[in-house]
Amino acid sequence: MKNKTTTAALLLLLLTLLTTTSTMAQKQDHASINGISMYYEIHGQGQPLVLIHGGGSTIETTFGRVIPMLAQHRQVIAVELQAHGRTSDRNTPETFEQDADDVAALLQHLHIDQADFLGFSNGATTTLQIAIRHPKLVHKMVLGSVLFQRDGMPDWFWGFMQKASLNEMPAPLREAYLKVNPNPKGLQTMHDKDAQRMVHFKDIPVEQIKAIKAPALIVHADKDVIFPEHALALQKLLTSSSLAIIPGVHGEYIGEITTLGTRSQQANYVIPMIEQFLDKK
Repeated sequence: MKNKTTTAALLLLLLTLLTTTSTMAQKQDHASINGISMYYEIHGQGQPLVLIHGGGSTIETTFGRVIPMLAQHRQVIAVELQAHGRTSDRNTPETFEQDADDVAALLQHLHIDQADFLGFSNGATTTLQIAIRHPKLVHKMVLGSVLFQRDGMPDWFWGFMQKASLNEMPAPLREAYLKVNPNPKGLQTMHDKDAQRMVHFKDIPVEQIKAIKAPALIVHADKDVIFPEHALALQKLLTSSSLAIIPGVHGEYIGEITTLGTRSQQANYVIPMIEQFLDKK
């Protein structure tokens, strides 16, 4: 019995070490970008894939579940945007346009002329802005739970944002921020700037959407906070796009941290679907 217990313990230790190793970045660094110190990680090798997290998030909270899967076949470049996680703030409001310019400048810093993009939630809106403002940079893009017009959200959401408080922010997101940046004032700043960005969100003009030429895969949850009909409307506007509606809630299909309690295995089939789209000639 003792030998079996020892063997089981060794196997568990080995599994832990393998899991830890598989999620360790090959490079973790900051770059001076447009007045902020921007944090990024690089995992794997191959065609560059840029990951852009959701609001109130870090790299780990949005993509920690799927980075090891994606990095098996491509070079994953995961970023943290203004005031999020390990990236510093600037004395200006957050905007999706500025985030897009920051990501573009980071890729220029890394000498990457073109990449694929996977953005989730706010990160998907940022990805749209990259395709609008820096079209040559985008090879293909995956837009997860993307918002491009205010009517894509229920009315209660906009009222909630008007009165949003840090105490109402999901605990896993608060805890994850403080884990990588133990600065309560920074957490408050990120929360407040994220909320104000949504309060002042303006529709992206339809003409700008129609002008995007990069192939797109739109991934959406059928019980998402954003209406599934909104994703369908975007799919009709983009000239080269496909739409996948996945059963579940916001972020469940990539194992976003606030959905981990569902024990969902959706990422096991959604990530291969995304990779098939990215690999298709």
